[in-house]
Amino acid sequence: MTTAFDPVINRRHTGSVKWDFMAEKLGLDGDDLLPMWVSDYDFQCPPTVLQALHQRVEHGVFGYAERDAAYYQAIIDWYRTQHHVEIEKDWITTVHGILPGLAVLLEVLTESGDKVVMQTPGYGAFRKITELNKRVLLENPLLEHAGTYTLDLAQLEMCFQQGAKVLLFCNPHNPTGKAWSTDDIFAVAQLCHQYQVWLFSDEIWGDLNMPGHQCHSALSLPSAITQRLIVATASSKTFGLSSLRISNLMIPNAELKQQFIRRLDAHGMDVFNSLSMCAATAAYQTAADWLAELKQYLQHNVDLLADYLKQHLPQLHFTAPEAGYLAWIDCRALAISDHELEQKLVHAGLVASMGIGFGKQGSGFIRLNLGCPQETLKKALHMLSNALA
Repeated sequence: MTTAFDPVINRRHTGSVKWDFMAEKLGLDGDDLLPMWVSDYDFQCPPTVLQALHQRVEHGVFGYAERDAAYYQAIIDWYRTQHHVEIEKDWITTVHGILPGLAVLLEVLTESGDKVVMQTPGYGAFRKITELNKRVLLENPLLEHAGTYTLDLAQLEMCFQQGAKVLLFCNPHNPTGKAWSTDDIFAVAQLCHQYQVWLFSDEIWGDLNMPGHQCHSALSLPSAITQRLIVATASSKTFGLSSLRISNLMIPNAELKQQFIRRLDAHGMDVFNSLSMCAATAAYQTAADWLAELKQYLQHNVDLLADYLKQHLPQLHFTAPEAGYLAWIDCRALAISDHELEQKLVHAGLVASMGIGFGKQGSGFIRLNLGCPQETLKKALHMLSNALA
């Protein structure tokens, strides 16, 4: 049966980073290349969001705009119904994307030369933002056994003992797709509380739990250990709104929130896009059922990949993600270099995210974006088989 996610939409020549800028970003050129790298999906955003945007555009006036009561209430209601967490309006601080928010936050919480911790393999932009802001990155490698990842709390404590000021905690984790348990999150938060380390919990993937799994927000932690907590959220990954550039940092600490807002003002980041606010509000208000259907479709893609690898590429190892639409595939049994692995894929026409880009712990892995119609995924799997079988 055809679903709303089956149509293949041509994204070429739309300014898409994923489809149109492989030459500039990756040094790869060719209209025959199939991009499965950037973590945005190839589906239209929810119809109710498109309708709200059309109505806003037809109004035709785009003067300065602010977040209204509906914007805040939509976020509060979403957290209550989707995550079973009660959040307060005063915690919500809007930013032009999580990474700009993190950069400003580092200005508030740290000074040049201070240490910042992240788990690896990990989101490369965390490293970039940290180092470009002249902070020192400490790696806390995840423990990996048979495709399952766990936190190394002993090593994390050693990082804190070295004087780290901030932990960048990807929850759920990119690129592995691990949805951390409540025990995991509590243990991390307790260590942060013990060593007076700020906990930045990036929960941008938190709405995309796969069926049978649950994502747990750090906002559900006891209030006694949330005064050094910042939770980053956005509608972008969930509803396909990445280029609209609107996110929220949840900051329970009122003093920190005021310091953060002052730094946003210092950078002139105090005006928001009316279309972005419209889209985010409509998504949270109206698209829960659409999201449930999307997650079922993504689960079918995960199953399709798993079955294909088992049948055609058994030397590759894959553990299904618990959240998100990114497949973290272990190619180490091929015993080839990362460069050779990439060249084989590109020669077959497939562009993946190379695991080495997520730190040395990612060497020998690739990350494939499963956020696409099944027709596209089947093409990618055929290319993968041609490259590596």
